[in-house]
Amino acid sequence: MKPKQVEMDARLERDALRLLCSVLIQPVTRMELARLLDPSLFQEMIHRVMFEEIRSIGSVSSPKLRELLPARITTRGFPDFDLGEFLSPDFVSAAEIERLFASVLGMIEVRHGADETVLEN
Repeated sequence: MKPKQVEMDARLERDALRLLCSVLIQPVTRMELARLLDPSLFQEMIHRVMFEEIRSIGSVSSPKLRELLPARITTRGFPDFDLGEFLSPDFVSAAEIERLFASVLGMIEVRHGADETVLEN
């Protein structure tokens, strides 16, 4: 994999996690999106752990999710975890919302494309 591709994947992962932690989506929407993704799509270990914890916490409000995540991720072996890098600013433009959703949708397409390849073989 090319270094630029790795960088792009890490950005997609971060953006997907930003959306999942965002107050812009309802807990049910977060869980539906998380259900459509797979932990194996997250190449960065911290991103994978964060995704797994978001899924395991379940359908809670964004403030509750933000409260619970740091301790759970620290317990999983990341003592320097900073949730701040995944939190959206108070004001988010329509373009930023579209970009965050596009990141998640791109990862979902990768997952389902891989599933179809397995089914074809």
